Amino acid sequence: MKIRVGIVGATGYTAFELFKILLRHPHVSITRATSRADAGQPLEMVHPSLRGVLPLSLSEFSAADFSGAVDLAFCCLPHAASSVVVKELLNAGIKTIDLSADYRLNDLASFSENYQADHADPERLGKVPYGIPELFRDEIAASDLVANPGCFPTTAIIPLVPLIESNLLDPIPIIVDSKTGVSGGGRTPKLAFHYPECNESVTAYAVGTHRHRPEMEQIVERVTQQPIKVNFVPHLLPMDRGILSTIYVQPKTRIKAADLLEAIRARYVNETFIRVTNQLPATKDVSGTNFCDITTRDLNGQVVVLCAIDNLLKGASGAAVQNMNVMYGWPETTALI
Repeated sequence: MKIRVGIVGATGYTAFELFKILLRHPHVSITRATSRADAGQPLEMVHPSLRGVLPLSLSEFSAADFSGAVDLAFCCLPHAASSVVVKELLNAGIKTIDLSADYRLNDLASFSENYQADHADPERLGKVPYGIPELFRDEIAASDLVANPGCFPTTAIIPLVPLIESNLLDPIPIIVDSKTGVSGGGRTPKLAFHYPECNESVTAYAVGTHRHRPEMEQIVERVTQQPIKVNFVPHLLPMDRGILSTIYVQPKTRIKAADLLEAIRARYVNETFIRVTNQLPATKDVSGTNFCDITTRDLNGQVVVLCAIDNLLKGASGAAVQNMNVMYGWPETTALI
């Protein structure tokens, strides 16, 4: 038996990745795809590589239209716009995986401060499972709504949780230095992501103000019950996809990189998508996959933790399908390996 899936906000990069994964998923039938700007257009006009593969037309979103035609929805709308639709989907009895940031943070004050927007469903904040199955599997399996994780936070939260849990680090600010490809900025044109602006250049952005910093802190604390402080600096690189995060931590006395790596390996020993390795990770090694590659190195009394993912897959759509698999009790690797 297949479930019926709808994608709300079907024109962006994350939606395109979802289409590609779901088309090879044995338990899924894609029945709806929405777009306000392109309603009425064939899906292949927006994603030409789907020509002849998925004969579906884009439509305006309507909860009434989804009701009876969709069992689970992936919501790929922008931050602040998503919660309006998610609330309607849940009221219609439709399971939902939200790829925006609307349900990731703990409370309305944090959301309002970091996104400068109203929230249509504030009573659910802090109660929605965060969509890293390796950390929240039981909560995800029991929920009708999952907050898909941010791409940058994925590369920090996954390696940091075992180190905080094991009490291996001194409580000084953790530095997360991340490099990302231009697809992280989305498909809507923006000057900073325009080819002549970003090609042959590397630049830092949102230094000290990036909205993913509180997500890193809050989710690590949610798992470990220990507060942390993160100093986060993202950088834009002229490549299509991928994130490499270099995380600078201060281990306690006589603790070396090998000890931290062993703690990470032990925490995720049975997790298919987390590859703890002695090799330095590279974005090319995880591109087009749902893998997360992690290693550590000693550095003059400190330790650097390095983590690489594909921002569109383990950082977005791959994680979303992994969450769907957990919600329905299917093997988590289904359609992802």
